[in-house]
Amino acid sequence: MSERQVRAQYTQEFKLEAVRQVRAGQAISVVAKVLGIPKASLGNWVRRSAGGQLQGAGSADKAANVSPEQMEIARLRAEVTRLRMERDIGKKSRGVLRAGHAARYAWIYQMKGLYPVSLACQVLEVSTSGYFNWLRRRQSHQGGSARRYSDEALLAHIRAIHAQVKGEYGWPRMHKELLARGIRVGKDRVRKLMQQHGIKAKTKRKFVVTTDSRHSLPVAPDLVQRRFNPEQPNELWSGDITYIATDEGWLYLAAVIDLFSRQVVGWSLQPHMQASLVKDALAMAWWRRRPPPGLIFHSDRGSQYCSHEFQEAVKGWGMRSSMSRKGNCWDNAPTESFWGRLKTASVHGHKFATRDEASRAVMDWMAFYNHRRLHSTLGYLSPMQHEQRWYEAQRKKAA
Repeated sequence: MSERQVRAQYTQEFKLEAVRQVRAGQAISVVAKVLGIPKASLGNWVRRSAGGQLQGAGSADKAANVSPEQMEIARLRAEVTRLRMERDIGKKSRGVLRAGHAARYAWIYQMKGLYPVSLACQVLEVSTSGYFNWLRRRQSHQGGSARRYSDEALLAHIRAIHAQVKGEYGWPRMHKELLARGIRVGKDRVRKLMQQHGIKAKTKRKFVVTTDSRHSLPVAPDLVQRRFNPEQPNELWSGDITYIATDEGWLYLAAVIDLFSRQVVGWSLQPHMQASLVKDALAMAWWRRRPPPGLIFHSDRGSQYCSHEFQEAVKGWGMRSSMSRKGNCWDNAPTESFWGRLKTASVHGHKFATRDEASRAVMDWMAFYNHRRLHSTLGYLSPMQHEQRWYEAQRKKAA
């Protein structure tokens, strides 16, 4: 796996998104870990981007020289990014702001990989010295034997996690998350505390069919037959398209998911639904993973997936195309479930002024989903944790 990752090529869109996250204030090591790329590669992209020389796999475009005017624009954009981070911290921490300092400190600790501690303290109206004093007390407590948390302290952690995961977790997943963070507590206590204080998971909206399969293009057979549990990575991928409303118009998202770990391995965000949208998503997945020949790519019967352009790409990368039955969302259930989670967390209830704003919200959630979100199908591990454990087990077997 590591050898493939080092030699992999990445699309321009993927590189630009990685650089954007670094420029937004996240550490290179954090972004590299979240996106599953070598830290050295990301550092190189950041340096090349600053010089206007960043290119993606297959790109024929030559980078332009950076003028003084462009440098000033970049400086202004950096300032806008800082202001945007302040706004994002304020939005994500609304529930915590109504609580005491302990809840705010816990939230800052859990989000330290996403936002600078000093900036988060400023927005949440607490002192950095108070935060670090709280952190030292927390570490000293954890240095001894397991301790019993008071309801107030436990509630502070629950509120902080609830804000961090955008309200996605109900009490079962919240209990698993607390255990994963070293907080030993019974599941009944977590359930009662969340019920008493009105902390609950957001509900998903009813599924709406968006695929247009009214075309005369060739359709591939269903090779999956709802068997969504491959035995190893890069054996079975699924793909689909969804849309997000913005004041500028629709933003379309195509994603590719490895059904072994439920990890998003490729994606593309565009203002159109042409075949290039799904081809770009699959290209990103292929360059990142370099799967062996024979991988099955499963999708619906949409015209984009049936198009000659897309099917030629599938064959060229040594994959086999599989398609669900007409109008049957259960034949691609894992991807539909993923859309439900994404929209519940990042889209429903949000009004996006621009496509760029919507893109940032979607990408931030997908990074969280891959790296941190506990998945019940995976034994309450994140997609990346599940896959990493599988590779570790294979290395031990081979040793």
